[in-house]
Amino acid sequence: MYDTGCAGAGAGMTMTLVLVGYLLGSIPFALLLGGEEVRRVGSGNLGAANVLRVRRTSIALAVLALDVAKGCAAVLFASGVDAGVTTTAAVGGGAILGHVYPIWLRFKGGKGVATTFGVFTLLSPLAAAFAAGVFGVAVCTTRYISVGSMLAVVSLPGLVYVTHGDVPAFVSAVGAALLVVFRHRANLVRLHAGSEHRLGHGSSEASPR
Repeated sequence: MYDTGCAGAGAGMTMTLVLVGYLLGSIPFALLLGGEEVRRVGSGNLGAANVLRVRRTSIALAVLALDVAKGCAAVLFASGVDAGVTTTAAVGGGAILGHVYPIWLRFKGGKGVATTFGVFTLLSPLAAAFAAGVFGVAVCTTRYISVGSMLAVVSLPGLVYVTHGDVPAFVSAVGAALLVVFRHRANLVRLHAGSEHRLGHGSSEASPR
């Protein structure tokens, strides 16, 4: 059964829950743990890659884990208030949007890959696992993190539909894929020009963020 919002509530409650998801996603862990210098290096995005450039590996890994965790937290929050499947998927989408366009930082956030993984780890675990596999294979093959990120999110909607059959989660996955690819548009330009950084050949501009 596919509901149209929160169980027993109207559109106003649904929007409130999505807003909470957005606010959870907009917590800038890269900035909080990495400091303002994160904004001045690499791509300037708020993600683990830029944190790694200015802080030790353990802090970058903590940022990556927290960005995944806030995607999970948004879905858990929706489930905890007995939201239906449509609202839960929308709340997860709100978390991804919050990470990419945080209101506190003039809508300048990260690229959304890690938070997307966190959301779909709970919305559609098998699809998330397969998408992670796509990421790993693509990065090992091409040595481009940006290529792995984009291929993973582009494969996600189909994987959600095939493994889970949940239409709201599928729609959310389509939106996430479009948003993440859009945020990688500079990487696409560099890939076309042959100037994108490879792993092992300088720092990457597009680690999961």
